[in-house]
Formats: sequence, C-alpha cells, structure tokens
Amino acid sequence: MGSVLGEKILKEKYFLVARIIIMLLFSVYGVLEIDQETGVSAQILLLISLYISLVCLKEFADGRKKFPFLIAAALIFVGLIYFGGIGFIFLGAFIYYEFLLCFKADMLWYYLIYLTFIIERFFLVRIIDDKSVNGIVQLTILTFMLIFYMQHEFVVTDYEKRMMEDTITQQGLKRDMLNQESAAKQEIEKSLLMSENKILEERASLSQTLHDKLGHNINGSIYQLEAVKVLMDKDTEKARGMTQAVIDQLRTGMDEIRLILRKERPEKKQMALLQLHQLCSDCNDKGVEAQLSIEGDASTIPNDMWEVILDNTFEAVTNSLRYSKCTGIDINIIAMNKMVRCTISDNGIGCDKLVDGMGLSGMRQRVRLLGGTIDFETHPGFKVSMLLPLE
Repeated sequence: MGSVLGEKILKEKYFLVARIIIMLLFSVYGVLEIDQETGVSAQILLLISLYISLVCLKEFADGRKKFPFLIAAALIFVGLIYFGGIGFIFLGAFIYYEFLLCFKADMLWYYLIYLTFIIERFFLVRIIDDKSVNGIVQLTILTFMLIFYMQHEFVVTDYEKRMMEDTITQQGLKRDMLNQESAAKQEIEKSLLMSENKILEERASLSQTLHDKLGHNINGSIYQLEAVKVLMDKDTEKARGMTQAVIDQLRTGMDEIRLILRKERPEKKQMALLQLHQLCSDCNDKGVEAQLSIEGDASTIPNDMWEVILDNTFEAVTNSLRYSKCTGIDINIIAMNKMVRCTISDNGIGCDKLVDGMGLSGMRQRVRLLGGTIDFETHPGFKVSMLLPLE
C-alpha cells in the first residue's frame, strides 16, 4: 500500500522532483569546479543550502508570493558566482526558467537563454579569458533544460488542461443525463398518475351511468311486477301483457348496458401502459431495477398488439425474476413506420440451453398469430426480441 501511494505521489509531482534533482546536480557540479587548493568553504555550503531551501519553499507559495523566494535565490546565486566561481552558472539558468514558470511567459522567452549563453561566453573568453566551463557542455545542458521546461509548460500542462476540460465536460454531460433521466422518470410517474386518474374518472362515470340507466329500468320493472302479482288472479290477460312488457323493458335495459360498457371501456393502450408501469414498480419493490421506455408514436399500436406485448412482457419478466438472478430489467417498445419492436432484457446469468416450455411456446404462438417474429438471446443475460408488423 505504501509503495503504491509513493508511486502515485511521484507520478503527480514528477516535475517538482525532477527540478530538485537538477538543482542538486548543478550545485554538486559547482562544488566540483571549485579550486581544490582552496577547497569548499563553509560560506559556499551555507549559500548552497540557502539557495536550495528558498527554491523548495517557493513551491509552498501561491502566485506572486513565489517571487520573493526567487529574487532571494537569485541574489544568493550571484553570491555563489562571486565566492565559488563560474561553476555555479547553471543555477542561474535554473532560476531563469523558474521565473518564466511563475510569469507564465511565452515560448520566445525560453529561447532567450541562448542569448545569455552567448553574452556569458563572450564575457568569459574575450574579457577575462576564463574557459573553466566547456562551451559545448554548457550549450548541451542549456538545451536539455530548454526541452525539459518547454515540454512541461507547453505540452504536459496543455495536455493536463485539456484533460481537466474533458473531465468537466464529461461531468456536465453526466449531470445532464442524470437530469434527463430524472425528468423522464417524473414524466413517466406523471403519465402513470394521469392514467390512474382517468381510469378512476371512467369508473365513476360508468357507475353513475349504470345507476341512472339501470336503476330506473329495474325500479320500473319491479313496480310492474308488483302490479302483475296483484292482477295475476283477477285479470290474467292483463297480467300476461304486463309481464311481457317487463321482459321487453329488461331486454332493452340489457342492450343499453352492453352499449354503455362498449362506450365506457378504457382504451387497451392505457390499460397496457398502466399494467406495464405497475409491473416495473413491483420489480423495483422486489429489489430488481426495472425500466420501461417507449419511443415513437405508441398510438399507432393496435389493441390486439398491445395484448400480445403485455402478455409476453409479463411472461418474460416472470421468468427473469424466477430464474435469472438479475438485478436489472429493461423493457423497450419502439413504434416505427411499419413495425413495432419490443425487447425485454435482463442482466442475469442467462442459460446454456434454451428449452421451449409452455411459457416460451405461448409467446411464440401469440407473436405468430400477428404475423411477427420473436427471438431469444441467452448470453449475456436473457433477452426477448419481438418484431410485429403494423400492417
């Protein structure tokens, strides 16, 4: 666990670690370039320690608060050059690039290090005739530092910025998807509630209509039958006529009841959707996440097709709950121009061999009667796909 944590920290702070290593190497190089006869004084070691400390402390500061540390480190660099010699020259290049990082300078400023190299070589060779630092070595090191800093500032940093932007975009898309999913669920619940309310209203209307029509009819028939009972012994013909009138009245009432029931019967689509939503709700209550999605114009689906979709869906969901050990079920109905596709799928264990029992055979037969096709996929999970023609 500790090694993994260390690798993670190193990966995230690789640029800082690499810069500290470079700074230490330049300090060691400067110490090695000091005249061996004079040796390294305590003053030089103190300046090196202060230089390293200031650069490290700078990393804990933010924004412009870094500048005082860099300025102090630059002054100490001048002291190292004065007391320790030109061997510490690379620490100046290091400070130069650190300033560029803080100022977020353009790429051109990074190339100006070569101008300082030319000036420094002219000063050493032409004026004080000092060749203690090899020009080729110095140029190679400066080029390495240029590539190192530019790679981080203009390649790695840009990549990290894009990654951050992509992450923010993905989070936004995920948030939008969750909002859309929540809105869709609310819309489904609203539609379900409206369907339930409409069915209740239709039931109330049916009850009132039956009471008005059937109640008066039956009451009238009762009154006439009471009169028939009185007249039965006194006037047989009149009683027989009244009895026939009651029969005709009841027959007329039965015809009215049939007409009312046909007129007031709820649409098969509404009943099917209500039952499908209730089926998903029952699955969710049992710990299996079930979702119903409907695409296209569902009003084009005829009643007999709704019956097949409803019966086969109940059969498929029942099998999933019994045998698949699933945690999720998806019911998808797509109404197209000439076809209706219905799929019921779960994320369970599936099966190795499909055996047509009464349930699957019944599903095939119902789909075949409508001229459609049905397929079963057993891995991964179990999926029922029905394709039903609209014409």
